[in-house]
Amino acid sequence: MEKEKAKKRLEKLRKEIDYHRYQYHVLDKESIDPSALDSLKKELVDLEEKFPDLITPNSPSQRVAGKPLDKFEKVKHSRPMTSLNDVFSFEDLKAWETRNLKILKKAEIENISFNYFSELKLDGLAVSLVYNNQQINYGATRGNGLVGENITSNLKTIRSLPMQIKIPEKSELLQIGFNDSESQRLIEILENERVEIRGEVVMPISVLKKINEKHKKEGLPLLANTRNGAAGSLRQLDPKIAAKRALDFLAFDILLNQLPVDQLIKTRFQAEALISLLGFKIVKGNKLLNSLEEVVSWQRQVKEKRSSYDFSIDGVVVKINEHKYWSSLGIIGKAPRYMAAFKFPAVQSTTKVINVDWQVGRSGALTPRAIFQPVNIEGVFVSKATLHNFDEINRLGLKIGDTVVVERAGDVIPKVVKVLKGLREGNEKKVKVPKVCPRCGEKIRKDEDMVAYRCFNKHCQEIALRRLIYFVSKPALDIEGLGEKIVILLFKKGLVKTADDFFRLKKDELLKLEGFKEKKVENILSAIEKKKTIEASRFLIALSIPYIGEVGANKLAEILSYDFKGETIKPKSLLKWAKEKSFSFWYSLEDIGETVAKSLKDFFSDRNTENLLNNLELEGVKIKLEKKEKDLKYSGKSFVLTGKLNSLTRQEAKDKIKHVGGEVKSQVSQNIDYLVAGEDPGEKLEKAKDLNVEILNEEEFLNKII
Repeated sequence: MEKEKAKKRLEKLRKEIDYHRYQYHVLDKESIDPSALDSLKKELVDLEEKFPDLITPNSPSQRVAGKPLDKFEKVKHSRPMTSLNDVFSFEDLKAWETRNLKILKKAEIENISFNYFSELKLDGLAVSLVYNNQQINYGATRGNGLVGENITSNLKTIRSLPMQIKIPEKSELLQIGFNDSESQRLIEILENERVEIRGEVVMPISVLKKINEKHKKEGLPLLANTRNGAAGSLRQLDPKIAAKRALDFLAFDILLNQLPVDQLIKTRFQAEALISLLGFKIVKGNKLLNSLEEVVSWQRQVKEKRSSYDFSIDGVVVKINEHKYWSSLGIIGKAPRYMAAFKFPAVQSTTKVINVDWQVGRSGALTPRAIFQPVNIEGVFVSKATLHNFDEINRLGLKIGDTVVVERAGDVIPKVVKVLKGLREGNEKKVKVPKVCPRCGEKIRKDEDMVAYRCFNKHCQEIALRRLIYFVSKPALDIEGLGEKIVILLFKKGLVKTADDFFRLKKDELLKLEGFKEKKVENILSAIEKKKTIEASRFLIALSIPYIGEVGANKLAEILSYDFKGETIKPKSLLKWAKEKSFSFWYSLEDIGETVAKSLKDFFSDRNTENLLNNLELEGVKIKLEKKEKDLKYSGKSFVLTGKLNSLTRQEAKDKIKHVGGEVKSQVSQNIDYLVAGEDPGEKLEKAKDLNVEILNEEEFLNKII
């Protein structure tokens, strides 16, 4: 990027970051997901590193977020309460370590050797507690890092926060590495001088749930998250409100009467042990580690156990354990060099839209897709996201060239959730709907009463290809070995033109294809043979009936099962049955509107459908129906699946839920009845807990549905 362009981009980034940080740190409002804000900050820091002469004193990289509120007395901190620079990968950590070693070598320090003390990164409100002669004097928020707010009355309501420092025995101090003279001096300071304890005030997740349950009943606004709950509670003028919130205080730092950090306390490990002896609550599980490889491994373990903690965490803090290096490394901007926040992979991130292209689906619908600069979200690099339809583009106000917030949660397809219009440079372009199909060149038109633009050319090769890909996909026939790339290859070679061609594939034809060895071909043909008898719901989904998705296919399969009493039928029987149904019949079904009813009538009256079903029957395909009872065990109940199940695949779990009348949803909401949590469940588990959704482990789930 050219310097002049970088300067303009930095100006916009600073303004955008300041806005969201003010909303979050001062007003306790979340105007953007914290992980997306982290992404903006990283872009800012990366640009400033490339153009250091463009760094300004008021850049967000040079100061701590937030400012003191006017309603509280202002307190000047004895030493700045700094923020942290973020890292997101082993490569980032390694670069951080390399920079530190370079600085220490320049300082002519010999025999450099250190390890790392790693702490859980709490998502709460940082505060400072000042004690004189053992007694608490005042407590203050971090504020802008230099000046905070005096919130002593509210802090005193926190039961885990001691009003008086406990003086340890000399023997206890000796046990954690202080010598005799150091122990004596330490006791003198603790008894007679100024001691400052810094830590985080957090709201337990269990408390947040109870408060929101109460607020919901009383019609009051819900608390957005535990961080906002803690900050909002401490910024109330009435301490009684803070007292009701059952907050907790977890200490992580100690300053002794203006002494240099390494004067008495030699390491972070020793500092934490001392803080605990003084009567303060610390985070259990912080670790002393020997290398960055151990840090990465431990961070992954913490992420896996994240849902087991009763407080919110968004990563781990990595600190050089030995204090003797801290003064040489110093502080740059708002953050010390000797520590960093190793964040969990972002659920959201920011990036720039390069283009919008249009994909033709199996129904002929044109779906816009954002193409953007590759970005790492939850450890996966993504560069594309569906925009669903043109109405969604208008809702977002998206233009080509915009900076956007992209979200990817677990295995969910990435999506654009927000446009950061404040970062526009003036050369962004409007997204235009194509006038013709980008694949076959036929004119497109908008569906009546629908949001989609569609290609209605029955001979469009892209539509034919997409239907073939879907026919063998997991939601449909789920034929193992026939992924998208292989289907495209078979289509291009002319081996598969319609769905019945899959059942006519020959071994010698496949062996001629590049990369197709005998074992691979045998596995594919065996998988195809196994799917000659297929469940009705899967078969109907595989047909790609316009406007009929998974829910609609399940509904049709249910009616088929009632009418044929659970027998196995042939495709011609399905065709005859469907042809006998009138438009009025289809229209009378629950959740079937006029457009869908017309689509069903037209589809089963179409000559191409008749040919396909006849040919599938000739190849020995049969449709398996289930015996349906009117009162299914879990009829009307909804399930969400998250994490890996050991005894069955995700699709098999979905099938079992449908078998007992249940419905499978993709997102957790208040309308969900059960969350099935396997291994590595992710964010859905936390949300389910917040909403009091019943959570089933794999064993409980199997006991219910079998």
